[in-house]
This record gives sequence, structure tokens and C-alpha cells, in this order.
Amino acid sequence: MRVVIVEDNTILAEGLKLLLETGGHEVAAVLGDARGLLDAVDEHSPDVLIADVRLPPDFREEGLRAAIDARHARPGLPVLVFSQYVEEVYASELFADGARGVGYLLKDRVARVEEFLDALARVAAGGTAMDPEVVGQLLTRRERPLARLTPREREVLALMAEGLDNTAIADRMVVTEGAVHKHIGRIFTKLDLADGDTGHRRVRAVLAYLGA
Repeated sequence: MRVVIVEDNTILAEGLKLLLETGGHEVAAVLGDARGLLDAVDEHSPDVLIADVRLPPDFREEGLRAAIDARHARPGLPVLVFSQYVEEVYASELFADGARGVGYLLKDRVARVEEFLDALARVAAGGTAMDPEVVGQLLTRRERPLARLTPREREVLALMAEGLDNTAIADRMVVTEGAVHKHIGRIFTKLDLADGDTGHRRVRAVLAYLGA
């Protein structure tokens, strides 16, 4: 897996580079700001981009905006946002710009190396990986479409957004897979997601509140 990293914290950036290279991946470029990101993506054709949100010079949402630009330039480019902050407006735009190959993890909530690597692999393969706290903030921001859901259905939706399959959701909620299947069916119905294969509808359910 070829990776491009944009992260202004040198120690963290080098740590990610070492971690990935030790795992047999290629880190094609490590950038400290967003200025050269499009050129790096064009040159290296990465399998996945890891981007911080707040970068020089203003430390606002430069990294996330650059990630969005990169996906516009290379449609379908997998992007894993790895940050301390939830930037709701641009996060919504990133997720709305294509349902597949996107993730958003919070740095201080990733407890295990394996958790990060699993999320990165899932995003690179076209899946999603979202921290529950990110999901919660974005769900709150787009409350209206979800007003039809029960608290239990919202819980299932949040776990879907984390990238969990039905078995893992059932284990987390301590219910049967059949119960999870029924919850998801009701979520699809209430969010008017009648068309498409199940996998695509799962992603659309997570992103419906973002206007995807």
C-alpha cells in the first residue's frame, strides 16, 4: 500500500512513517503543510492519503480542504483524516463527495496501533472508518433526517459508521444478528434508501444526514 501523509507535527509524521514502513507499506511522501499535496498525489498515485485537519500557515482546516481538493482531482482517492479536531462543515463536504474510501479518526482516541492500521486498510479498500465521537457530532449537525430513528436504530447507525459488520454490531450491542438485520432494514426504510445493494445502502445511510 502506497501512502502520502500530510501532518505538521514532525514527531507524529515520522512515527506514522516508521509504523507503516515497518508493516511493509510504502510512504511515498510526508508533507508538513498542504501546499504540495496535489503535486504529491499526482506524482505518487497513493492508495490512501492520511491528512491532519489543521496545518500551517493558519492552523484552521487547511488539511481537510486540501484532502477534498485531492479527491476532486483524483476521484475516489481514499482519505483518512487523522486529527484532534472535528471540523464539521468540511468533513460533511468530504463525505458527501463520495461515499467510499473515507475515514475520520481522532488522535487522542486511537488506543491501539492495530486499530489505526485496520481503519487505514478499510479506507484504502474503499470502506469507511469513523470515530464514534465524530459520528455523534455530525449526526447532531444533521439531525432532521434522523429524527425518524429510534435511539436503538441510531446506535446501530453509529456502529455502522464505525465500519462494523452485522456480527460485530451484534457483539457490541449484545443482541442477535437477526435483530441487527431488522434494525438496519428499518433504518433503510426510514431514510428512504430502498435502492442499491446492501453495502452501498449501508454507506448511504451513514452519509444521508450529510447530504450525500
